[in-house]
Parts: sequence; structure tokens; C-alpha cells
Amino acid sequence: MTEVNREDPIHDFIDESYAAGDPTGWFDRLYAAAEDGAATVPWDRGSPHRLLAPWAESRGLDGDGKRAVVVGCGFGDDAEYIASLAYDTVAFDIAPAAIRAAQRRFPDTRVRYVAANLLNPPDDWRESFDLVVECQTVQSLPQPLHPESIANVGNFVAPGGTLIVLAAAGKDDDVPHDDPPWPLTPSEIDRFAAAGLEAVDIAVIADADQPDVRRWCAEFRRPPEPAT
Repeated sequence: MTEVNREDPIHDFIDESYAAGDPTGWFDRLYAAAEDGAATVPWDRGSPHRLLAPWAESRGLDGDGKRAVVVGCGFGDDAEYIASLAYDTVAFDIAPAAIRAAQRRFPDTRVRYVAANLLNPPDDWRESFDLVVECQTVQSLPQPLHPESIANVGNFVAPGGTLIVLAAAGKDDDVPHDDPPWPLTPSEIDRFAAAGLEAVDIAVIADADQPDVRRWCAEFRRPPEPAT
């Protein structure tokens, strides 16, 4: 997620939402304003995350007969890419305005776009997906919400399934700050495994456009159920 410019209208949405005790309410306001041309979504790339396709290609992903979920899907670029790999794909965002925009953008999509809250996801999503894509969503939430959101992401992974986490990389001793993003620390990345997952490969990659920015590409797996 791109650092918030305090001169951009987005900061008004953030400040007002936090003041009202609703730390996620600003997402829908931002996407609604973007619909009207009154704001821009700073993390919108107009294409899948640059680390997602290389990772998927290196794993030879084939989603035939498998389910995937994309967390915090925004305008849908990552979800459409995952669906192109033949996954039966669900993509959700807390902002209904984002879901409307994704559905308009991809009118013939095979993705099921739904409005849902990572902090209170549907019960029937627990351990239901063969592939879970978490791309820069947890880092957009205030740090006190990270433990719960990390646990919920991990709980989506089905037995034998895979979780890929793409996020800005922070340090455990980073100085706290007020504006998103809140990069994930090494201890937070490790916490994804607390949901019964195993770390497969955890890499820190320098951003191609911002060499001083580091990004996690972290893969986890839930062990398959024992054979009976």
C-alpha cells in the first residue's frame, strides 16, 4: 500500500473514521469518492500485484476443481488473475463501493465479489479455501487490529491449502505512526503460522521502483488431514 499523502482528501476520511471509533469506515468513503472522481485510491495499480504472478508461475498453480479467496480485493485485479488460473474464486472487501466498482469493471467475471469484513468473516469460510491471497490488506489496518485479522486470514486455509501474503516489510522495533500503511513485522509474519499453518517460504524482496522499500512474499500451508 502506498503511503498516505496528508494533502490528499483520503486523510480526511481516515481522521473522521478514527474519531468516530470506526477504523475501517474510511475505506468505503474512499472508494465511493473515487467513483465520483473526487479522490484516488493510492494503492490501485490497475494490474495484479507485481509479485503475485511470478509467485504463482513458479508454483505452477492450477486451480481446476479448487477454491480461492482474495482478501481485501479492491478493484479486483488480483482476483481476476487468480480466476484466470481456473480457481473458483471469491473476492471480498469491506467497502461495498469497491465491490460495485469491481463488478462494473469486470461485467463478465467468473469471480464472486462480496462485501465482507475480515474482522467478522462468514463462519462457513473457515478452512474452506485451497488458496488464500492476502495482498496488502492487514497492513492497511491499525496495528491493534493486526492479530485478529492475521488469525482470520489463516483460518480461511483448507487442509492441504496455501496462503500467500504480500505486504510491506517492517521491523519489530519500528517507531509507531498514525497513518497507513502499517508494514508487517517479522513477528507478525510468523503469527500467520499460529492458525495451524506451516511456513513454506518467507522472502523479503526489494521493491523494483523503490529500492529502499522491502516487501514480504510469504507462503504458508495447512497440513492435509490424515488419511483414514
